Amino acid sequence: MPMQIPYSPEPNSVNEEAFSRSVQLMEIAKLAALAVRDPLLEAFRSDMAVDYKVDLHDIVTIHDKRAEATIRAFILEHEPNSAIMGEEGGQIGNGEIQWYVDPIDGTANFARGLAFWCVSIGAVIDGEVVAGAIYDPVADLMFAADLKTSYLNGSPLRSRSVEDETRATLITGYPVSRDFRLDGREVALTNLGELVEIFSTLRRPGSAALSIAHVAAGWADAAAGFGVNAWDVAAATLILKNAAGRYEPLTLGKVANGSADFLCPGYIATGKGANYTTLARVAHSISESRIAKIAAQRSEIAATA
Repeated sequence: MPMQIPYSPEPNSVNEEAFSRSVQLMEIAKLAALAVRDPLLEAFRSDMAVDYKVDLHDIVTIHDKRAEATIRAFILEHEPNSAIMGEEGGQIGNGEIQWYVDPIDGTANFARGLAFWCVSIGAVIDGEVVAGAIYDPVADLMFAADLKTSYLNGSPLRSRSVEDETRATLITGYPVSRDFRLDGREVALTNLGELVEIFSTLRRPGSAALSIAHVAAGWADAAAGFGVNAWDVAAATLILKNAAGRYEPLTLGKVANGSADFLCPGYIATGKGANYTTLARVAHSISESRIAKIAAQRSEIAATA
């Protein structure tokens, strides 16, 4: 039977039945993340074998696969009406609730002993993220959201950013080797140089979900990414928005205009109060350049067909 979660609804514009459902799904996401806490902490900073997926920059471990299997089993036990897209196991099921699961976002950090990685679980109904949880096992930080509120360890969460980008802290993974291939090495390094020069601080910690959660908590002012997947950001988009932050999706030419935020491979995430013109210009330039290149490639293929 699906798990019954007590809740205390608060009046606002969200339909109360939908809100009740989102609270239940949020609690399932939180408990599913906690279910893998102990084995992941036991494995962290131990000798572990690593494997690679696309290339040597794309690490996976047996712990990713085991954690995803545990999370998948937990979700299906407590909410059978589910379909699950996991980073490691792909899509299973055909239920009404679509879950996006990243068992370890920041696997390279996890494998090397760097304490910046998390479990990310988001629930989507009819194309809308309705609940999510991002759990940092090392720091024991549970970021979560229902349709009304975001929380950090059970307390309401509100973002805050400095207004001036020259005093702000930006988190980004850009560029990685893939960005060199897509944008050109010189262009990518020029883009990075602009951000390094303008922002007071730029960091590359290595987990999109946890980076966005830190923006939602007000511990960083902005985050940006140009190669994320739905399992990385589904939960994070809701957590940031409910914390009064702003999440701007970027299609990068990979998905159609108007696609759901969490399906877009690029993003700019800022806290309340941010107004970062350089970040917006650089990010939009990257997106527009990639859109133009893909359009040109399609035209060339059509011309030779």
